[in-house]
Amino acid sequence: MDVSWTLWVLTILGLSALIAVDFFIGRKPHDVTTKEAGIWTIVWIALAALFGLGLLVFGESQASGEFFAGFITEKSLSVDNLFVFVLIMAKFSVPSHLQQRVLLVGVLIALVLRAIFIAAGAAVIANFSWVFYIFGAFLIYTAWKLIQEARADEEEEEFEENRLLKTIERRFGVADRYHGTKLFIRNNGKRVLTPLMVVMLAIGTTDVLFALDSIPAIFGLTQDPYIVFTANAFALMGLRQLYFLIGGLLKKLVHLSYGLSVILGFIGVKLVLHALHESGVHVPEISIPVSLGVICGVLVITTITSLVANKKQARADAAAEAEKVDAAADKGAGTEA
Repeated sequence: MDVSWTLWVLTILGLSALIAVDFFIGRKPHDVTTKEAGIWTIVWIALAALFGLGLLVFGESQASGEFFAGFITEKSLSVDNLFVFVLIMAKFSVPSHLQQRVLLVGVLIALVLRAIFIAAGAAVIANFSWVFYIFGAFLIYTAWKLIQEARADEEEEEFEENRLLKTIERRFGVADRYHGTKLFIRNNGKRVLTPLMVVMLAIGTTDVLFALDSIPAIFGLTQDPYIVFTANAFALMGLRQLYFLIGGLLKKLVHLSYGLSVILGFIGVKLVLHALHESGVHVPEISIPVSLGVICGVLVITTITSLVANKKQARADAAAEAEKVDAAADKGAGTEA
C-alpha cells in the first residue's frame, strides 16, 4: 500500500486527537466502573473496525485484511500484557482511582517505543530479506517457551523491575508516598519522582519485552509499516479499558497461553515460508484470509475450552467442599455418640 507523508501526518494527528479526547474525558482521577470500561472498549473496537473498512473502501482489500489480521493478533497478544499490569499495580500499591491515569500514560510510552521498534524493523526488512528467517525462528521458539511455561503450572509470579527502571530510581530518587497526579515533587530541596511516575515508566518499558514477539508477529502478516503501526496503535489504546473490563476474568483464561503459542508458531511458519519464497524456493505461501481464519479460530477455541475447564474445576471444588462438610458432620455425630 502506497502511503504518502500527508496520510501519515493525518493518521498521527487523528490518533492524537482521539487520545486527547480520551484523556480529557477521564482527566479527573476516579474508579473506573465496568459500564464505563465496557463503553470505551466498544468505542475503540468500533474505531478500529471503521479504520479497517476505510482501508477497504479507499485503499485495497489486501490492506484491509492485513490490518484486521494484525489488529486481532496484537489485541490477543496484548491481553497477555494485562497479567503483568496487574502485578505492577499490586507491586506499587497503586490507588484504584489513579490506575486509569497510570495506564493511559504508560500505554502512550509503550506506543512511542513500539513506533521506534516498527521503524527499525521496517528498515531492516527493506534491506535484508533474510531477517524473515530470524523472525520466524524466534516466533517458533517463543511459542515453544509459552507452552513450557503454561505446562509448568508455576506459582503466581511477582513483578521485578528492569535495569532501566532501577537506574532511574537511583538517579532521581523516589518519594515515599503518592501525591495525587503529581509526577515530581520537591523533597528537602531535591526534585524526586513520585511512585506514580515510576509505575507509568514500569508499564511503558515493560511493554518493550512484549514487543519483542508482537512486532515480528505482525510483520509476519504484513510488511507495510503503516498497517503495522496503526494496528498496534488501535490495539494498545483500547488496552486500558480492557484492563478494567476483564481484569478479574484473566485468571479464567487458563488456556490463553496455549492459544497464543499456536498463533505465534503459525505466524513463525508463515514467515519462514515467505523467506523461502523470497529466496526463490517454490513453497506455498499462507494468504491473509487463511491467517485471519486461523487466528480467530484459535482464539474462539481457546476461550471455549477455558470456560469449560473453569466449569469443571468449579464443580470439582464444590464436590470437594461438600465432602469436607459431610466429613465434619460425621465426625461431630461420632463425638456426640
